[in-house]
Amino acid sequence: MPTAADTQFQHRTVLLDDAVDALVWRADGLYVDGTFGRGGHSRAILGRLASPGRLLAFDKDPAAIAEAQSISAALGVATTDAPAGTGAVAFDIVHDSFASLAPALAERQIERVSGVLLDLGVSSPQIDDPERGFSFRFDGPLDMRMDPTRGESAADWLARASLEELTKVIRDYGEERFAFQIAKAIVARRAESEQLGPLTRTGELAALVANAVKTREKGQNPATRTFQALRIHVNQELEELQVTLEAALAALEQGGRLVVISFHSLEDRIVKQFMQKHSTAPAFDRRLPIRAADMPEPPLRRLGRLRASEPEVAANPRARSAVMRIAERVIP
Repeated sequence: MPTAADTQFQHRTVLLDDAVDALVWRADGLYVDGTFGRGGHSRAILGRLASPGRLLAFDKDPAAIAEAQSISAALGVATTDAPAGTGAVAFDIVHDSFASLAPALAERQIERVSGVLLDLGVSSPQIDDPERGFSFRFDGPLDMRMDPTRGESAADWLARASLEELTKVIRDYGEERFAFQIAKAIVARRAESEQLGPLTRTGELAALVANAVKTREKGQNPATRTFQALRIHVNQELEELQVTLEAALAALEQGGRLVVISFHSLEDRIVKQFMQKHSTAPAFDRRLPIRAADMPEPPLRRLGRLRASEPEVAANPRARSAVMRIAERVIP
């Protein structure tokens, strides 16, 4: 199995220019980067802004927060507590999930924002660092938390979850047809913990799944879907996405943009359905004396859907599954 020395923790931001082009429509606006990561999108957004433009970024990962600390000096932007009249674009980073968007805006007395960008999923440095436990490619602690200082790790949850809970999570979040067999194998492995110790390593989990899954799509590791399912569950990714989309819609000013980049079908389905719901006029009984002009206008207008170009995928294979959806707030 590869070691940490075989990997360099680098991150290539997917759909960088396309996302920022879609998001930034006024240079003096206030924008939200819900997933700072290693700052690729944030740096590009700040490069498009002019005073009094402002960027508020979020991330759960302490490593991302550390990366953000240097951004002000590097780009010549001001922190939000800088003295008034500096003439600089303002930047602020929140060490929390993007699901805290609504309270974070309220705390800063911000009523409206010009755009919200969400680049979902896990970043390359997180995947490639064995100590984070996101990948089956390296043996490391079975953690999978975006913020390793908070909450329950994947190992902790696997040690206590019932057969039914394991099956549901692996089936629903991993879209794994062998979910029951994998769950049974995990429960059986727990029964042997006195002799073998608890299940705490990514390599051991990957091997266990490989033994439980007899067939798999060509080119896909048997553990792929199970690792995805556990990561989504441990970090409550889909629940937090739902909360954030609603908060973003409530905060967008007229003309404001919502830009979301998804990397698997579960995320993209939620985003697609949300944008469809809020961009479609409500149905009404045509037999009733209601004029079309009197019907309430939907708050969003869908502006498009985009995938990474062939050159980008060739340079960064992780961009292959990316889908970007864009919507605009059309009524205040």
